[in-house]
Amino acid sequence: MRIPDWTPEQLSQPQELLDAILARRGGELLNIDKALLWSYPIASGWNVYMRNVRTGLSASRKLCELGICTVALLTGAHYEYHHHAPDYLQAGGTQAELDGLKRAVANAPDMGVHDEALDTMSRWVVQYAAQMTLNVKVDAGLFKQLQTQLNTTEIVELTTAIAAYNMVARLLVALAVSPEE
Repeated sequence: MRIPDWTPEQLSQPQELLDAILARRGGELLNIDKALLWSYPIASGWNVYMRNVRTGLSASRKLCELGICTVALLTGAHYEYHHHAPDYLQAGGTQAELDGLKRAVANAPDMGVHDEALDTMSRWVVQYAAQMTLNVKVDAGLFKQLQTQLNTTEIVELTTAIAAYNMVARLLVALAVSPEE
């Protein structure tokens, strides 16, 4: 990491903030937490916001994780992929689909995704995440395709998950946060 790992000796943070982060993380700080804890407003806001993005959405967890993995691969956020590929598998995805995602990202990700390992909806989500990440603008036709399968809440939540993890990727890459050993 380009900055030192946060420690309480270097910068005191309120115990309730640490307890909230530890509760979300299952009792252990991750490397990203050790970067964010250098700023109370960032660490506290991030903890609440990302908890909601990760566990509070009604949209398909599998589709959200697929979007997040797409962002991670496109941005080179290895930390993000390291943590979210297993979550994608836990949400019902398969290793064959993750392999298909890697092939799709390697072959013109913002254009048509044609990998047979991905079903139609997954291909649309990969395209959507790629367009949001690489172009910011999303093709109107692709958006209409998503609307045929997802309700408005699901679209807003999928879009938010992809956008939030674009933010995460940029922080991870800029600060060179690496996966835990």
